[in-house]
Amino acid sequence: MAKTATTATNREIFVPHTIDEGFTALPLRALADAALARARALGADHADFRLERVRSAAVRLRDAKPAGSSDTTDLGYAVRVVHGGTWGFASGVDLTMDAAAKVASQAVAMAKLSAQVIRAAGSDERVELADEPVHADRTWVSSYEIDPFSVPEEERFALLAGWSARLLAANGVSHVDASLLSVHENKFYADTAGTVTTQQRVRLHPQLTAVSVDDSSGEFDSMRTLAPPAGRGWEYLTGTGWDWESELAELPGLLAEKMRAPSVRAGSYDLVVDPSNLWLTIHESIGHATELDRALGYEAAYAGTSFATFDQLGKLKYGSEIMNVTGDRTAEHGLATIGYDDEGVAGQSWDLVKDGTLVGYQLDRRIARLTGFERSNGCAYADSPGHVPVQRMANVSLQPDPGGLSTEDLISGVDNGLYLVGDRSWSIDMQRYNFQFTAQRAYAVRGGRLAGQVRDFAYQATTTDFWGSMAAVGGPQTYVLGGAFNCGKAQPGQVAAVSHGCPSALFKGVNILNTTQEAGR
Repeated sequence: MAKTATTATNREIFVPHTIDEGFTALPLRALADAALARARALGADHADFRLERVRSAAVRLRDAKPAGSSDTTDLGYAVRVVHGGTWGFASGVDLTMDAAAKVASQAVAMAKLSAQVIRAAGSDERVELADEPVHADRTWVSSYEIDPFSVPEEERFALLAGWSARLLAANGVSHVDASLLSVHENKFYADTAGTVTTQQRVRLHPQLTAVSVDDSSGEFDSMRTLAPPAGRGWEYLTGTGWDWESELAELPGLLAEKMRAPSVRAGSYDLVVDPSNLWLTIHESIGHATELDRALGYEAAYAGTSFATFDQLGKLKYGSEIMNVTGDRTAEHGLATIGYDDEGVAGQSWDLVKDGTLVGYQLDRRIARLTGFERSNGCAYADSPGHVPVQRMANVSLQPDPGGLSTEDLISGVDNGLYLVGDRSWSIDMQRYNFQFTAQRAYAVRGGRLAGQVRDFAYQATTTDFWGSMAAVGGPQTYVLGGAFNCGKAQPGQVAAVSHGCPSALFKGVNILNTTQEAGR
């Protein structure tokens, strides 16, 4: 077992920056040495070895009663090579040196076969990787206190059941769905350049949804907790990181108000958008759009390509001059935060949009070299040992104004507008350009004051018009790190968790649709 400490309740917890000894006891170095030696002997220009153990668990409740659970572990390794200017990849689960060497042989054979297909298609493009300093014998552990897998499943169910029962006891709440997703990820990486890294990450996604049904009319609606998924441990649900008591106390009343709320009147409004909503707009209109493989047309699965094409680097006016967006693989508790990516590149932070202008992209080593960048910014990731690393999203975040206003002060400057809270549905085109988003709830703003909730709304814009209309960003006190567990990309499909931080922000003259009117057209 890993080194542990003991809490007042006698629960063992992982001491920060200690890798689980159950993982390090595996023959990591021996397997890597066998695979990399075979790849070298077969003439590979580059080879890397990645062994992962990913444990994922879910508990689900319906009306405070268990509705299902799962607890799975994915353990295996992969060898990736560049041979003759072409990628090769293979994976295995047999933890013996002979098997690891055989997997390396299969990766080289795949590269040779791929080379024949590529040349027959008339392409002479060769895979080359941007340089990266050697990181020898490095260890990294994400920031958390209590490993959620040290908590018995019964206790996880009990906490969610208690919260669910509390919501169900409130007037107007007809049903409650609750869930908790937990992941404990270990990863060992080694390559022919000499980089060797061992990492451990923990993340959680807790969620409760209250449903209200009007028995007389049959009308219904729902409202979800705003607590984002986070790179934290069990302490996120029982202590630090989120005020669950306040949110659960407020939720039934907010849902009851929503059920009585009038339908929005379509038109042009000033919007104050809360971080609990704005993170998703960032994800769809900036995060995916600044993946350089997508902007180049190498990737189109799930989310299409991008309007932010490479020829516009340093030129595209993405938004107003107060718009500053970073890509970040180092943010504490970020879902996409790592020490080193799946190509051995150290985690970094960099500018994507500076003073409203596109100045950067998200890169892996191949795309970096192909487009003339000196170095990757560490965006290669595979969601399992059986998948090849692909370029994946960093924590893409809108930066606050160091002296910026509070959310309340932003609202006070709006004469006729809406204040949007919580993410809900969304739609965006395959160039990440035309979009519309809804929210968990929206408040009318009149004369600088909240004037009650409205329903049936969606905000609609193009990416550049929307971010160009941003007139103010809140201060650091409004900044929240939101995110999702389920960002999809590639074929075969892969899923990655990613965070997006942002402050509250004010947008001028945004088009608001009445969704019931639109549906009736």
